[in-house]
Amino acid sequence: MKYYLVAGEASGDLHGANLMKALKERDEQAEFRFFGGDLMLNEGGTLVKHYADMAFMGFIEVLLNLNTILKNLKFCKEDIAAWQPDVLILIDFPGFNLKIAEFAKNNNLLVCYYISPKVWAWNQKRVLKIKRIVDHLFCILPFEVDFYKAWGMEVDYVGNPLLDAVAAFKPDENFIINNKLSAKKIIALLPGSRKQEISRLLPEMLGVTEQFPDHQFVIAGAPSFNQQYYDQFTGGKNIPVLFNATYDLLSNSEAAIVASGTATLETALFNVPQIVVYKGHPISIGIARMVVKIKFISLVNLIMNKLVVKELIQQDCSVENITAELNMIINNKNYHGRMMSDYDELDEKMGTPGASAKTAALIIKYTTKK
Repeated sequence: MKYYLVAGEASGDLHGANLMKALKERDEQAEFRFFGGDLMLNEGGTLVKHYADMAFMGFIEVLLNLNTILKNLKFCKEDIAAWQPDVLILIDFPGFNLKIAEFAKNNNLLVCYYISPKVWAWNQKRVLKIKRIVDHLFCILPFEVDFYKAWGMEVDYVGNPLLDAVAAFKPDENFIINNKLSAKKIIALLPGSRKQEISRLLPEMLGVTEQFPDHQFVIAGAPSFNQQYYDQFTGGKNIPVLFNATYDLLSNSEAAIVASGTATLETALFNVPQIVVYKGHPISIGIARMVVKIKFISLVNLIMNKLVVKELIQQDCSVENITAELNMIINNKNYHGRMMSDYDELDEKMGTPGASAKTAALIIKYTTKK
């Protein structure tokens, strides 16, 4: 069968790649065409557009890049229409993908949505649109099933695909030596995968490094950027940037400072104590605070429905506050212990691996039935 996938950011690339692998195991004739990234490309098929050209975060950022977004939407619709897939698989990225879903539904294509839009966070009435334009919705967070049910929508809960990625990870036993790292304990810096995130968060993260001379700070580089891009922020400091090695970095870290997003949950799954940070355009943040209906921004806290990891947002995301929180993680055993205990509870809530396999089986089932 012909599968067209649309992923618009690094996390979608990861989940898309794992889903493609699972689909190939069940469909030897699988053909793929997709918007995504390097991980999906490694699974085969045709990469139409890289997510590095698509990921814009925040209300103002979207407005400033509206022309590019509209061009990408037009191109995606035309490419789908020309290729005529058996099924369209949309992965998260709702601002873009819900428009693609509506186009596909109007053109009688089967629409499967993997990693449901976070409509529970704001503008919940969008569920009514999703019911109309999405044929099958696959949820990865436990509380989403009851949310959609309350709106009269039946969904498939498949578990969380991050568990698949973590379970498949094979650590590099020579990680420290191969990357010429010092013998100091490591603090991981995960400033995100978007240019806006990195430019706003990395300077604050790097401002902390001088306060902890007994630790080695290491940046998890986004695959869509190169060393030269990060050099403008490190300014000659001895701060290594490692690409395509985030899981190895986390598995060797004492603590982490993490941009809000999927990486916060990954960090927790590796049992690394963390600080969650976020900065956006002031107007975007102002709008978000008026419309967003959730208490937390990190997936760890959302799933646990309580404050497990500290969230430093906007003006609170400062060198002073990050330093204070990092000191608590490193030096306060009770604080560290509570976070690890909450991580254990999180593991139980998350369940077991298998989301990619479950989703692939359901997509094939629904596609053959259409």
